[in-house]
Amino acid sequence: MVSELLLGGGLAAAALASAAIIRRRRPVAAPSQPGGRVPAQVNRLDFAGPDAPWLVVVFSSATCLTCADVVAKASALRSAQVEVHEVEFSAARELHRRYAIGAVPTLIVCDDNGVVRKAFQGPVTATDLWAAVAEARQPGSSPEPDLGAPTA
Repeated sequence: MVSELLLGGGLAAAALASAAIIRRRRPVAAPSQPGGRVPAQVNRLDFAGPDAPWLVVVFSSATCLTCADVVAKASALRSAQVEVHEVEFSAARELHRRYAIGAVPTLIVCDDNGVVRKAFQGPVTATDLWAAVAEARQPGSSPEPDLGAPTA
């Protein structure tokens, strides 16, 4: 009986040691990192609503849960003054390539000339997004005017 307990304990210890070794060898996926630059200007004809005074573009991927959240928040901005356009990677690879989008979600806010006035990469709160768009449309309207300042 004692030998069976010792054998069982030894097997359990060997299993735990093997599991620890396997866990250490398994690569851990790095968290996604916003990276790269955002475009400084876009051709408004590449997107829906080229005549709207403001354009919000969300470069996304169908496999990205954060992208879906950002698209939903951006969609609430759609109005007669603001066009919102999602550019999903698998459906519009050429636009991702043309504007050198290296990370999703990337959200840009463009004026009527296609100049990028505000931008976000990665997750964004609705409050920050809506405040940044308000500030772009009417400078001085936000207590945090640097929200969404485009990176060069």
